[in-house]
Amino acid sequence: MQKNVLRRVGAVAMRCLCLVTLPLVAGEALASGASDPVDRAAYKDVEYVNASKPGPSLVVLTGKIKSTNATFTQQVNANNIADFAELELTKANFNVLERERLADLMEEFNTAYNMGDQEQARKLLEKGKVASTRWMVKFDILRAEPVAQQAAQVSGRGISQMAGALGSLTGLSSRGVDAARAGVETVDTANAKSTWIVGMRYTILNAATTEQVASGYSEEKMEVGGSATTAAGVSQSHSSGATLDSMVMRLVQKSVAEIDARNK
Repeated sequence: MQKNVLRRVGAVAMRCLCLVTLPLVAGEALASGASDPVDRAAYKDVEYVNASKPGPSLVVLTGKIKSTNATFTQQVNANNIADFAELELTKANFNVLERERLADLMEEFNTAYNMGDQEQARKLLEKGKVASTRWMVKFDILRAEPVAQQAAQVSGRGISQMAGALGSLTGLSSRGVDAARAGVETVDTANAKSTWIVGMRYTILNAATTEQVASGYSEEKMEVGGSATTAAGVSQSHSSGATLDSMVMRLVQKSVAEIDARNK
């Protein structure tokens, strides 16, 4: 008799837990697809189509982030974007003069090329002994904003009545119903996600004249967020793995791929 009661208690509890968690799990699976969350956040190598062809010498300027969203600017900064751009451009077989080697001149470079000051740019190229530099390249974030947000919180206390109804239908005793309801009441599930769109522009400037050689723009859309569940005092959390800086990395790779394909 006791085994039958416990079996029924377990069945009722499982039904109620499914009612709590199934919509959230299904929504998460639909949003993330079959890929592993860690895989979505991990660095992915890109094969650049013209990597066998050497590119011109260039310097990556520090770009601008024109988003004022605090969540984005806390995770991404212009120096990190430039560092990653140097890495990808090097992989694409461009001769990248690292900013660290030009640290004392980088602020002046940024000022001169942002203002289009040809005379100052010429002096800096001579001063820095980088006269062979053909391009100055910068990567700017023009857009970074959440376009949709989803938040859901389900408390087991709010649906414990379901356990009572299901228990009655299955012929469970009042003692068993109380046990099932007590189990369900310990379950709290929260789910918070937001869909972001981030847009990046790259600009190639002639190092000698400060004139624009080429530019391009691309966007990435990604869902970031996670969920947390507490049951019987045990907590478990899950993150989508997608982060804002991983979006930026992919945008840099898309930009470099376009530079490599169109401008060598």
